[in-house]
Amino acid sequence: MFLTDKEFWLQYWESHRADVVVQVPEKNMLAPIFEQVIQKNQSKTSCELGGFPGTYSIYLRRKYGLETTLVDYVIHPEILQDVLKINALQPTDLGVIEADIFNYEPQTTYDLVFSIGLIEHFESTEKVISLHIPYIKPGGNLVIFLPNFRGINGWFQRTFDRDNYDKHNISSMDVDLLRNICNNLGLQDVQVQWFGRFGIWLEREHEKSLFARILKKITWFVGKVIFKFIPVDSRLFSPYIAVVGKR
Repeated sequence: MFLTDKEFWLQYWESHRADVVVQVPEKNMLAPIFEQVIQKNQSKTSCELGGFPGTYSIYLRRKYGLETTLVDYVIHPEILQDVLKINALQPTDLGVIEADIFNYEPQTTYDLVFSIGLIEHFESTEKVISLHIPYIKPGGNLVIFLPNFRGINGWFQRTFDRDNYDKHNISSMDVDLLRNICNNLGLQDVQVQWFGRFGIWLEREHEKSLFARILKKITWFVGKVIFKFIPVDSRLFSPYIAVVGKR
């Protein structure tokens, strides 16, 4: 069962146009995982599931020269065109497939298949992870990132943006569950970890109450200072969960 529908995503991207039509930075928080996987396996091709507008596909194209493909349930053509243009890319530089991954049979396989912020929008975590597998070449890699709403970041979401919080399957944010699912699906060299020392965010923060914005800013500042000296990933403070496996 979907926790969000097509109309939700069309409205979401329209409201976030100014946030996504930007130059993709050369550095990003998730880069260490990608670099480790790509360099170790000499990946040449990648496929991103549910990643519109393709920020990380663009990053991998520019940083590593990968042949990248984006598959998503909703593709907003105008926004995608603007994102590619501002990043000095041609439409042919990114393969695009608009499809429901629950009903689409991939026509090719890739060295690296990844999703970011996808699996937690569905009730059946095992089912949606299994849908990644047919896209992966034998010997290829799976990388999944999802937010961690089981710690301080989740408290901010639940307290100040309950509507957004309820669009996420919190039970999917369990490292033991994710590890067991990947092992049951036959993936090898499975690694599942809390990722990122500290991080919090609020969607459309400028619309939140003054109290919420001030508390978030203070918490963010204090957390960044503390975790600058304590390089530890944890359930309470890490903003993401990272999943890596090999087919």
